[in-house]
Amino acid sequence: MEKFVKYTGLVAPLDRANVDTDQIIPKQFLKSIKRTGFGPNLFDEWRYLDEGFPGQDNEKRPKNPDFVLNKPQYQGASVLLTRRNFGCGSSREHAPWALMDFGFRAIIAPSYADIFYNNCFKNGLLPIVLPEATVDGLFKAEAASTDFQLTIDLANQQVMTPDGEAIGFEIDEFRKHCLLNGLDEIGLTLQQSDAIREYESRRLAAEPWIFQEPQKQ
Repeated sequence: MEKFVKYTGLVAPLDRANVDTDQIIPKQFLKSIKRTGFGPNLFDEWRYLDEGFPGQDNEKRPKNPDFVLNKPQYQGASVLLTRRNFGCGSSREHAPWALMDFGFRAIIAPSYADIFYNNCFKNGLLPIVLPEATVDGLFKAEAASTDFQLTIDLANQQVMTPDGEAIGFEIDEFRKHCLLNGLDEIGLTLQQSDAIREYESRRLAAEPWIFQEPQKQ
């Protein structure tokens, strides 16, 4: 998992509350357990003017010019600014996969659905919770700018605006540690690889029959 320490990115404003996971990545695209390949269908029903299906050439599909991610000024955006209860609905882990595959590294919102929030951390996507009034202020600042970027300093737990304002945010210390060090659940397990190998060696010496291949009939 890629480390998240300090990051500056262009902000895309998605001014909608209660965005559910089926809107983030529609159910018909949940055909793979790989973490890549979902970005082209992120917010599919909003980004395109036709109905998408797996395997379709998205480059040939008509795009909705009014949707934020299709507008020229938001190409390359990597910080999503949105409203309360983002990621509600079903528990599909494909939702953070699609956001990351598109290029997002962080989300800022007043609140998230619990399962989506937890899944973000497991995949290296940082979901930042800020007060609703603060989020309103960021929306207004973004609307007044042509290239609104934010710097996120995870070590110091701050979101820094272009005018120098530092906005603090809270994060669980364990999750912070994992993001700063690029550790997902597999990475955390591999930190104990020496102890795992030692245990396996002891078990092999004490109970070798457990490790024997079964005889073919």
